[in-house]
Amino acid sequence: MRISYNWLKQFIKLDWNSEDTAALLTDLGLEVEGVDKYESLKGGLEGVVVGHVLTCIPHPNADRLRVTTVDLGDGTPVQIVCGAPNVAAGQKVAVATIGTKLYDKEGVAFEIKKGKIRGEESHGMICAEDELGLGEGHDGIMILAEDLKPGTPASKVFNIETDEVFEIGLTPNRADAMSHLGVARDLRAGLIQKNINHTELITPSVSKFKVEKRTLKIDIKVEDNKLAPRYCGVTISGITVKASPSWLQNRLKAIGLTPKNNVVDVTNYVLHELGQPLHAFDAAKIKGGKVTVKTVAAGTKFVTLDDVERTLNEEDLMICDDNGPMCIAGVFGGKNSGVTENTTAIFLESAYFNPISVRKTAKRHTLSTDASFRFERGIDPTITEYALKRAALLIQEVAGGEITSDVIDLYPKKIEDFSVLLNFNNVTKIIGQELSKETIKKILVSLDIKVNSVSDAGLGLTIPAYRVDVHREIDVIEEILRVYGYNNINFTPKLNASISNSSRTEDYKIQNIIANQLVSQGFNEMMANSLTSPEYVKLSEKLKEEFNVLMLNPLSNDLSAMRQSLLFSGLEAISFNINRKRSDLKLFEFGKSYHKLPSGYEENKHLTLFVTGNRLMESWITPQQPSDFFLFKGYITGILSRLGIEKTTTQPLDNDIFAEGTALSVGKDIIVELGTIKKSILKHFDIKQEVLFADFNWSAILKLLSTKIKFVEIPKYPEVRRDLALLLDQSVAFDQILTIAKQTEKSLLKDVNLFDVYEGNNLPEGKKSYAVSFTIQDNSKTLTDVQIDKIMQKLQANLEKELGATLR
Repeated sequence: MRISYNWLKQFIKLDWNSEDTAALLTDLGLEVEGVDKYESLKGGLEGVVVGHVLTCIPHPNADRLRVTTVDLGDGTPVQIVCGAPNVAAGQKVAVATIGTKLYDKEGVAFEIKKGKIRGEESHGMICAEDELGLGEGHDGIMILAEDLKPGTPASKVFNIETDEVFEIGLTPNRADAMSHLGVARDLRAGLIQKNINHTELITPSVSKFKVEKRTLKIDIKVEDNKLAPRYCGVTISGITVKASPSWLQNRLKAIGLTPKNNVVDVTNYVLHELGQPLHAFDAAKIKGGKVTVKTVAAGTKFVTLDDVERTLNEEDLMICDDNGPMCIAGVFGGKNSGVTENTTAIFLESAYFNPISVRKTAKRHTLSTDASFRFERGIDPTITEYALKRAALLIQEVAGGEITSDVIDLYPKKIEDFSVLLNFNNVTKIIGQELSKETIKKILVSLDIKVNSVSDAGLGLTIPAYRVDVHREIDVIEEILRVYGYNNINFTPKLNASISNSSRTEDYKIQNIIANQLVSQGFNEMMANSLTSPEYVKLSEKLKEEFNVLMLNPLSNDLSAMRQSLLFSGLEAISFNINRKRSDLKLFEFGKSYHKLPSGYEENKHLTLFVTGNRLMESWITPQQPSDFFLFKGYITGILSRLGIEKTTTQPLDNDIFAEGTALSVGKDIIVELGTIKKSILKHFDIKQEVLFADFNWSAILKLLSTKIKFVEIPKYPEVRRDLALLLDQSVAFDQILTIAKQTEKSLLKDVNLFDVYEGNNLPEGKKSYAVSFTIQDNSKTLTDVQIDKIMQKLQANLEKELGATLR
């Protein structure tokens, strides 16, 4: 936000330099990021003075040149060679002295130097108006008024305005400071705290506002007072639309605005002066003599001032006449109702629109204007009529005309000020230093906060409605602190520290343990945005569109819902990396999913793993080998083992995001689902390689963790491994073999592992070969060959009976 120092001084009399003022504003929370110099004419005519031509004779060596002597006011006339046909003795002229920098039409500087022209010395340049940037004329030099004194700076003769402009990094909570008046209010509070005198806030007077005639009445109707709590309007007739006077243009140019015409410039001027957006309609274009503030049917077409046809939403608040929409309320005007050079009468609007409604509309149509910027954050509802009268008087000043209607002010339900109770002990506790009660009251009064009641314990306060960021006691304490000055808070010599007693199974500790393990295995941690596209739920039947948690004021359509799954944000990251030639990825994320269930809102914690591409980086010493399901499952079992979760049950996977996979559970709770993602989902993200995905139910895992340390003694007796090569039907899964084996031998069978699968030549049709190892161990004694053979025969018999398996 740009604030003109000259403009600011119209509200508060101040003779400080800009550096001191910028420092105070920064201390008050309005951080000044830079101070720029503004000149209504580039260079400010510095070095250009009034000169008196004493003599003028023809140049001895050039027919079209003249040699002049010019008095520059310093007592020593100088010789200047001039080529203008109208130069003559006795004239007062504008002279650019040696060292002066002038600027051409492209803004490129050139310096006036001492030189010789056809053998005659020249100590400066007598200027034409285009050479000074004061006009387009180049037929001859500028002839100035005869009563001017030689040596007078040209900047004073031509009223060149210079200004300093503060670039303020305004934080979103400071809606009250989005104007020169708002900044002046804060500056006044800071000056009062510093005991600076003459801190009266000078606001523009509207006492001269009066209705000359009542010849042009525009009726107003507001259909939804929630969307437009206050709406004011007045008509002005007999105006002349033309260029604004220089003072108005300079004010706007200083803060980076391009002047349009006197009427539009006034509305922009009041917007930046008081923070109240206004809009002027050509009264002749308002059909039916009536303005209606309402929403219109979805799909209605509307052409805005930028010549873009927009499709309106049923929630967009519009300013309409009998023919339809004329303006998007609080955002942007319409092409067919605006002020032009042919306009002679206007309807001037000043309103307070619902901030949420304006923000939604602005984002929906990707429009960001000075008006919407202010309406979205909340303007002052008490100055709506005052700003209207201020603008009307200025329009009369610069465009003529008469007020031809009473001010219509529709304000059915007043927006009330806020009441807050302030406890002195809480002030001391939060600030860390005790402030006197008088200091606190002085600061609050300087901020226009009314003190209604005073007691030994605290204050009863009324906060003005324009302070939309001050609703609680803590907000008031923040106001006190920023005006008192953070730099004025003393440091205590005492160092305080608090030590918290936390459990070994605190969430953050467990996360750190698992994160360190995964990083050691080559994973990278990712952190994705919890906001995502609501369309992603359509990729899975398990996710319901009605369970989406939608944003009231989304940043964009792609970030308008809270994620129901961490899968899609992970696939976005994978796609992003693959497109940048990083296709071998191992990623993990701790995060939450969000659901709007019939029973209420719900958040669930997750740990997700993604693996895609090759196992290792490309190297001459190791062949390339793609990551596969069994490697991935090893990472999963490693995590569970590190957490002490050993007794898991394998279950069929009931999730349509996987092409194939499995689920692990403890009791009735599924703690992790893992597998390969469907190609149809990968295609949506333009991923052409296999992606392995695991989703841990982190909340369920935390419940399984125990604070008790369990240990098992290392077995004293050896384990025995036996292998079987089984010929099976294609439909048989390893899980069936595992289940039968565990049912056959529950006490001595420690592990079953599939270490080879063969499908191909030399096998009967519809058959496949599984090589399965069985680990057997007795913790109390050494097994004999007879015991081992008996167990293996029993296993073989049951596999043959249940699965039709045969030994190869």
